[in-house]
Amino acid sequence: MTTKIIMDTDPGIDDAAALTMAINDPKIDLKLVTTVAGNVTVDKTTINALKIVRFFNQSIPVAGGAEQPLFKDFEDAARIHGESGMPGYDFPTDLPTPLKKTAVEALHDEIMASDEPITLVPTGSYTNIALLFSEYPEVKSHIKEIVAMGGSLSMGNMTSAAEFNVFTDPDAAAIMYKSGVPIVMVGLDITMKALLTHKSIETLPTLNEAGKMLHDIIIHDGDNSDAGIAMHDVNTIFYLLHPEAITTKDMWIDVVTDGAAIGETVGDIRGAYHDGKTNAKVSVDIDSEAFNKWFIEEVRAIKD
Repeated sequence: MTTKIIMDTDPGIDDAAALTMAINDPKIDLKLVTTVAGNVTVDKTTINALKIVRFFNQSIPVAGGAEQPLFKDFEDAARIHGESGMPGYDFPTDLPTPLKKTAVEALHDEIMASDEPITLVPTGSYTNIALLFSEYPEVKSHIKEIVAMGGSLSMGNMTSAAEFNVFTDPDAAAIMYKSGVPIVMVGLDITMKALLTHKSIETLPTLNEAGKMLHDIIIHDGDNSDAGIAMHDVNTIFYLLHPEAITTKDMWIDVVTDGAAIGETVGDIRGAYHDGKTNAKVSVDIDSEAFNKWFIEEVRAIKD
């Protein structure tokens, strides 16, 4: 049985790796890719999504989305992902054409046309999702769940409190978490544990051309450490395929939308402030060894 998903993304190195897994795993049916400003500007994230789709010779539609957050000034992550967002590999230049529809229009049409509820997988800021829910609230009942990379209970990577995707558009994140749609928060609490080790990274180019491509872009990730490189967004796909490897806790998540803690995701860890209600499954632990093993096995299975 396959899981129908839509990825809303801002490639970005780890987004490209997540797209690679979603495109190639037979248990995932990727119906649409929408793009948003995040790691780099939306014109670049759209081109990068098209590059990945073209690399694997797929006909998955790609639609460009929001150029900036709802209210906050836009701040990219080119310092981590490079000016292009996906440096290090010479991709084909004969790219497919993106849809003429906006991302919000494409999301609406794909969700409403589906014969079963679709899973949304946002791996960038949630601007497109917030606009979708604001303009077409009827889609909410047609969404199975949202598996969103972003947020944290314990740390930040933009400030000491805020993770990048939520910090980029905290107002959109607040709309998403108040939407009533089931949400799985895949945040820094696990993505900073499940680092792709340098041993795994050096194995990639020995596997196939997909492995070489991933290796060549991953080594350009500016968020490198002695222990490895965080493949934040890939954890969303890992969760969909192996939820048993990730521990979650049900809780209510609020999003700070102004002040010094803007972008912070605050979990009601005691269940004390929302009458026991919850709005998210929050990822709190992960089998990092299983993640590395799975990552290599997924790439190894891709046919040149």
